[in-house]
Amino acid sequence: MTVITTIEALEALYGLPGEASLVKELDHIIPEYAAFIGASPFVGLATSGPEGLDCSPRGDLAGFVRIHDAKTLMMPDRRGNNRADSLKNIIRDPRVGLLFLVPGSGTTLRVNGRAQLSVDPDLCTSFAVEGKPARSVIVIEVEAVYFQCARAIVRSDLWNSERHVDPKSLPTPGQILAVTSAEKIDGAAYDRDWPARASKTMW
Repeated sequence: MTVITTIEALEALYGLPGEASLVKELDHIIPEYAAFIGASPFVGLATSGPEGLDCSPRGDLAGFVRIHDAKTLMMPDRRGNNRADSLKNIIRDPRVGLLFLVPGSGTTLRVNGRAQLSVDPDLCTSFAVEGKPARSVIVIEVEAVYFQCARAIVRSDLWNSERHVDPKSLPTPGQILAVTSAEKIDGAAYDRDWPARASKTMW
């Protein structure tokens, strides 16, 4: 297998970025970028820690990531499985990357910055949904923000419902847990009970 081991070799293969690829990157949020953040109900959150890298899906009502000012984003953290991988990473290494998706749009938005966790009661309460405040709020200092062109979304045909996979063709969470736990977890019971558990802890 032939591998690339230097930046020079990489640039020889791919060439240098064009002007549009460079001028789109800013260190603050402009109204045009704010429009994508406000329309997005789903964000990929990338973090790094001593155990390695982590990329966590984050979803809520569109606009759940709040623009505090042109250099600051705030994202609520709600109830989950309590692994808290992303949060543990942020405490030890504040560097984060976010990828905003907007259903129906091919354009995505990328944000890089540094984060910290706030448990300020008033701030958490300001993110309340159905009377339940956020457990914590990830406060992100923006260092770079830029849009990603639509090639990946177009190639994947992501929003085309005709290409959506039938969930029944995939293993269920319960089936996976039964295997990974060597049958210590009753997979059928997990799948059966999950909707009721989820409705109690959604927010």
